[in-house]
Amino acid sequence: MFGSRPELFAFMADRFRRASQGAITARGCFAAALSGGHTPVGLYSEIARLGGALDWKKIHIFLVDERLVPHEDSRSNFGMIKKTLLDLVSMPRSNVHPVPVDHADPHVSARIYEDNIRVFFHAAPGAMPRFDLVLLGIGEDGHTASLFPGAPLLDDTTHAVGAVAEGEGGTSRVTLTLPVINNAKEVVFLVTGTGKARIVKRVVEERDARLPASLVAPAEGRLSFLCDCEAASALAAPAGS
Repeated sequence: MFGSRPELFAFMADRFRRASQGAITARGCFAAALSGGHTPVGLYSEIARLGGALDWKKIHIFLVDERLVPHEDSRSNFGMIKKTLLDLVSMPRSNVHPVPVDHADPHVSARIYEDNIRVFFHAAPGAMPRFDLVLLGIGEDGHTASLFPGAPLLDDTTHAVGAVAEGEGGTSRVTLTLPVINNAKEVVFLVTGTGKARIVKRVVEERDARLPASLVAPAEGRLSFLCDCEAASALAAPAGS
């Protein structure tokens, strides 16, 4: 739990730096899947301020999910990440992997995006790609990425990327699925604000299986919940505090 959002964003930016350095040292590159929304805007600005402390030529950025809208649309996750981070650092364009949004059918976009991811990771047929870092948020209904409560996509065990039809999330979307999220080396939930306090409790302490965020449980990776004091306000106090 962090006392302020700037403190939280500074901590996570440094964690991003350290994770990227470790992956680059070990394997020559760092692959992160980033989320959109309002919460991570401050984080991306903080990461951008690290500038040359990061080896951007060896960092690859993917999206956790995306609405099928133009990148210039205010609802575009890629548009937000581009404005707050990608346009501010010296990253090769080939290292940026947006979801294709120029297809009306989200299933077409999902298959193209999955193919792109599999080619990048050299993933064998049937194997799940493994991101170094997946950054997630939690909606007030317990959704994460574009995985909504009760959605059939929650039961998909074979695809790394899935389609969300118009109506489930307001507009057609493409999203990473639970199998690829749970195969990541590190998954971090970034959550802020009092409006998220109750749902954080249900996910972190109660592990309510009706909530997609509760189904995130990396088998061989690290799972963290980074919350400001408002989002963590409903959690039980640690023993001895």
